[in-house]
Amino acid sequence: MRAYAECLRQRHVKHLVSTNIVGRLPNGMGPLVVALFLRAQGFDYAVVGLLAALYGLATAVGGPVLGRFVDLHGQTRVLLGSAAASTAGFLTLSVTSREQVAVAALSIVIAGLFTPPLEPCLRSLWPYVLDSPRAVSAAYALDAALQEVIFVAGPLLVVAFVSALGTSGAVVVTGVLAAIGTLGFLAAPPTRSWRAERRAADWLGPLRSSTLRYVLLAFVFVGGTIGMLNILAVAYAEARHSAALSGIILGANAFGALIGGLVYGARDWPGSAQSRLTWLMLGLALGYVPLAFTPSPALFLPLAVLSGICLAPALACVFAVIGDVVPAGTTTEAFAWLVTIFVMGNAIGTSLAGTALEHLSLEAAFTAPALSACCGFLVLTSARLMRARAERVSANR
Repeated sequence: MRAYAECLRQRHVKHLVSTNIVGRLPNGMGPLVVALFLRAQGFDYAVVGLLAALYGLATAVGGPVLGRFVDLHGQTRVLLGSAAASTAGFLTLSVTSREQVAVAALSIVIAGLFTPPLEPCLRSLWPYVLDSPRAVSAAYALDAALQEVIFVAGPLLVVAFVSALGTSGAVVVTGVLAAIGTLGFLAAPPTRSWRAERRAADWLGPLRSSTLRYVLLAFVFVGGTIGMLNILAVAYAEARHSAALSGIILGANAFGALIGGLVYGARDWPGSAQSRLTWLMLGLALGYVPLAFTPSPALFLPLAVLSGICLAPALACVFAVIGDVVPAGTTTEAFAWLVTIFVMGNAIGTSLAGTALEHLSLEAAFTAPALSACCGFLVLTSARLMRARAERVSANR
């Protein structure tokens, strides 16, 4: 744990991490609180599903756009403006009724589209704030591990706020948390002084990097793996006649990722980040294989922990790879693209898992997460082989 101690001892780190986590809690709360609020107002399930999907789509679209503005104009103005707009969207939604479908839809789009890009902003700051590659690597690992806490704590907080304040109050709190966290994050001097390097004027930005394109494609499948597990866990719980079991399974998977991330960041590892990422992707695929046997809950839960072990380390590796390979002045946008791609993959995986459950047995459907992660491994392996071949051709000229 020496690496974490070194990282956390440095100035501003604890403040940046804590406020960033608070501001990102709505990322884990938003989809559920939107759905619960709409249902409480009497919207039918078809409209609830459509508007909840609209929130996710708006979040995915807004991330890279806001990331590019951060790279061009700094973090302060973009974070302030986006937090104000997103919070206003949530506040407006909280007072809509069943008859105001258009207003609800517009409010949801604004809340999602202007979600403050706190996640990519923090990752862009680490090389600027920390004074050694080891500390940066530990910060990436800690960030990846804490991300699991957000997506476990978010839905639990929604349930607590709905119980205490009702669905409208929970929507308000979701928006206010984003504003509070963003303002706290901006109180740290590094966020106000950070400026991206000068960048080339072009539309592709970080997507000029072929390595980034391969990584993003691979992480469509990683997002798909998590999206599939969300639905398959519900189906497993129903088969075992225990509604609460689905949440326990997802919590066990997130706990595994938390353990894996903390262990990964606690020491130095051999090889390049790109090489480690490839093998961690294979480990992620293999970790999901035992779930296809759908054993009893007493065995399934430890296996669910095991299935998550490689997720946070893979995320920590991809953060390091992105920081190394993208063109100067495009890091925030690049990290935002990763978030967007992960969300898109998650949505695709959710849909595919539902289709699989309609046509296959539960055991057969549970092979899908492993197959999805394996596709990510094959993408990264193909990229490495193509890069090695290009290097050999260049050396022979």
